[in-house]
Amino acid sequence: MLRLSAAFAAIAIFLAACAAPPTPTLGPDGRPLPRVYRISANDADDVQFRMLDSVNALRQAAGSGAVELNAQLTAAAATHARDMSVQNRPWHFGSDGSSPIERVQRTGYTGQMLGETISETYETELETLAAWMDQPDTRRVILEPAARNMGFAWHQEANGKLWWTLVMGN
Repeated sequence: MLRLSAAFAAIAIFLAACAAPPTPTLGPDGRPLPRVYRISANDADDVQFRMLDSVNALRQAAGSGAVELNAQLTAAAATHARDMSVQNRPWHFGSDGSSPIERVQRTGYTGQMLGETISETYETELETLAAWMDQPDTRRVILEPAARNMGFAWHQEANGKLWWTLVMGN
């Protein structure tokens, strides 16, 4: 009897593994509803370098030179991503009234700040980059031919919402 029960349990597990994956819940536009994208501490470097590699691939395709991650621009981006979360709104001014140029200057960056792109989303960094590339103003920042440095950071809230900031400089 024990062997028969074990055999039925094994068959049930096998059949459950063969079941079709759950179909995604679709929104009114027919596209799958977004899932929360969580960034762990172990994934942080991967996220940053995926974005850098993707930006450089897009820049190369557009005929612009590659950019390098810059610690000061990344610090300015991180400060602003966190501050947008505190303000609960995506905009280019800090809670202290600071502009992107002022935030970059505060970090000691000696180059020229060329532009900033921001986003409030639950999407991955690559989905966010794709959305930025769909808009002429943010596309211009990313592909700016004079850019040589990039800062990129995010802040993720407990509910999964992400505040992304990308800064270009030369």
